[in-house]
Amino acid sequence: MDCISLGRMAMIEKQRVDTLELAQKQGRAPWSDVVHDFKDMVWYNDGYPVTEGHSLIVPKEATQERLVRCFDLAIKIANDNVAKGVIDGYNIGINVGESAGQTVMYPHVHLIPRKKGDTKNPKGGVRNVVAGKGDYTKKNV
Repeated sequence: MDCISLGRMAMIEKQRVDTLELAQKQGRAPWSDVVHDFKDMVWYNDGYPVTEGHSLIVPKEATQERLVRCFDLAIKIANDNVAKGVIDGYNIGINVGESAGQTVMYPHVHLIPRKKGDTKNPKGGVRNVVAGKGDYTKKNV
């Protein structure tokens, strides 16, 4: 394959990358409450927060590299808030596919701040996404 063909393939691949702008135009990205607009991502308040401060970090291009940057930013924001004593802990996660609970079909990272006492038994953390499976110290049937 010659350089021109490789260049055309690279251009075609670049065009296939989903973008936040396109997802918003198509109604697949309903977020509007912007906390901060960065060069490669946007930080939004979640429209249906499970805790105070629940937010979403959304890449402007849906690539693995950009999604990893979203996780990095979520961790930085969360650790800064823990260090300041604003929160006691946090959960960070992503839902991929309807079976995993994804309802907005554009990638986004959830940052869920946690405080002592915000749930009766936090044991298991993200394991609680499957009902009855969170507390791994109990025998699960």
